[in-house]
Parts: sequence; C-alpha cells; structure tokens
Amino acid sequence: MDRKWLPLTAVLGVATAVVLAATLWPEREEKTRPPETLCFGSLSRATAALIDDGKGGDVTADELERPGQGDRAVFKICSMVRADAGGGPGRRVYSLTVQDASGPPGLPKGAVPLGAGFVGWALPERAEAALPVDCARSMGSTAPYVVVDLDAPTQSEERGLVDRDTALRNSAAVVREAATNLARTAGC
Repeated sequence: MDRKWLPLTAVLGVATAVVLAATLWPEREEKTRPPETLCFGSLSRATAALIDDGKGGDVTADELERPGQGDRAVFKICSMVRADAGGGPGRRVYSLTVQDASGPPGLPKGAVPLGAGFVGWALPERAEAALPVDCARSMGSTAPYVVVDLDAPTQSEERGLVDRDTALRNSAAVVREAATNLARTAGC
C-alpha cells in the first residue's frame, strides 16, 4: 500500500468504527409506563375498574395534561370511561385530577381518613389524597402540595349502585394507589 493513502485509510477506519459503535450501542431505556396502567400510570386496570356505573364494560382513560394556572405547574386530569356493550360511545364513570394546592386536603363532614401513611379523606363519591410534601418540588411546582382528587358521581348514595362501605373502600383505594404511584414516578 502506498504511504500517501495511509492517513485516509486510518480516518476511514476510525469513522467506520464510530458508525458501527453508534449503531450497535444499546439505546437508553425510555421510562414508559406498563400497558396495564391508566391515568398517567397511576392506576392499575384492576383498581381503575373498582368504580362502576352498574353497566359494566372495559375501562379506558381519556388523559389531559397541561401546565397549571399562574404559579401553579401541575394539572393532569383523566376521565375513566366504560365501553358500551352495544358499541356506542363510552360512558364517563369518574375522573381523577392531579394538581398543585396551597394546603393539604381538609376533612369534610362525613368523610373518613385514608389511613396510616396518607393525608386525605374519602366519601362515597369524592376523595382526596396529598402526595408527600417533597413531590411538589419534584414535579416542578412552587406550591407546597400536589393533591389527587377523585370525583365519582356514580358512587353517590342517591344512586344506590353500591353500598356506602363499598363506595368508601373503592374511593379510598383509587386515590391511595394514584398518590402512591405518582409519588414513585416523581421520585419522592
């Protein structure tokens, strides 16, 4: 080989090695949520299906995420929808809202506390849980708290679809799991 081609051969060899390394190098794993979770990865399908309107159907979620208003940074809402057996449009069964708040959830009249390790409460058709205090900062908020709020009108006592104790357990289970999983995702 002629010496004048040696530098070009070396450069091409190095370039080939770089291209091969870039092509074969393992890519960074993306943090994706498991397909069996709903509502920004905060609820398992089993927990999401606890609240029903008495008509059954597979549960799916319509998710919306946008920055909060003013100095608020967190606003996520997902509506849980049950599929119609006849192939018609789904029915909104309940919604879960995650947003920053200026204080922890207070205990409304008739509500029961969520239990050890959780700040929040449950009623048959409503529930709230605060994420741990350091989660707000981890989620990019300047507010002191991030709260998970459940609105489940299908469980109201007036509708009579489920008894009060079952409705309380369902509401509490949904917000506890959502708060736990959102905190884990935020690393707090």
